[in-house]
Amino acid sequence: ARPTRTRDRLLSRAGVCSRTAARQAIAAGRVQVDGRIVRDPEVWVDASRAVVCLDGVEVRERPKEVWLLHKPTGYVTTASDERGRATVYELLPAGHTWLAPVGRLDRDTSGLLLFTNDSDLADAITAPASKLPKTYVARCRGRLRDEAIAALAAGVPLRDGPTLPAQVRRVGDADDDHTTMLELVLVEGRNRQVRRMIEAIGSEVLTLHRRRIGPLELGDLPLGEARPTTPGELAALRAAVSPDRPDRPRPRSNRGSAR
Repeated sequence: ARPTRTRDRLLSRAGVCSRTAARQAIAAGRVQVDGRIVRDPEVWVDASRAVVCLDGVEVRERPKEVWLLHKPTGYVTTASDERGRATVYELLPAGHTWLAPVGRLDRDTSGLLLFTNDSDLADAITAPASKLPKTYVARCRGRLRDEAIAALAAGVPLRDGPTLPAQVRRVGDADDDHTTMLELVLVEGRNRQVRRMIEAIGSEVLTLHRRRIGPLELGDLPLGEARPTTPGELAALRAAVSPDRPDRPRPRSNRGSAR
């Protein structure tokens, strides 16, 4: 097998922990290679021959899994929080701390959050090139005009550049006359993007919920609960982020172009 850096690649590829957790474990002296503590993240290890242990337990590759969590508001997407706030790991079944979140949802956003120990799949899901659609439902302040909704769909200017075109539709107003319910399908995943888009048209997100990521949807998963993907769901997710997906943009060739 090709040598693998002990830092994060070996542990994360084995599905033992996330890359961030692997770096922390190495720095803390919790990782041993052939009986010796390794603190240098740049040391290369032949994964086919070396015995690598974490906390004295030999690292063996776990089966790759993907889990869906129906995240409530009030939880932060991190393993621990210095301010003592509740974290999404408190909602996972006991013994599943080796799973890592794929992207994040902010504390005030509810809905679908994925966890996996497959770092390659996680990278493919979050890669901008995948353009994996994510579906949100936002309750916005004020009665938004059709022109404002059309502007969201066409793309609005943000500090980090204009957004890509999106699917945006009105899904029925709330009970009062001062809010608007929108469904937005985005193919990019910038930080707090939906909230910033709504602010760009002069409104404000009051509640935000993510109901779907690519082919995966919450369905009837109860709030605060998690479950593993079915084999069919996992196959559909892998197909959705595959470089061979028919509708995936192809990189342009530089053949014959000026440099």
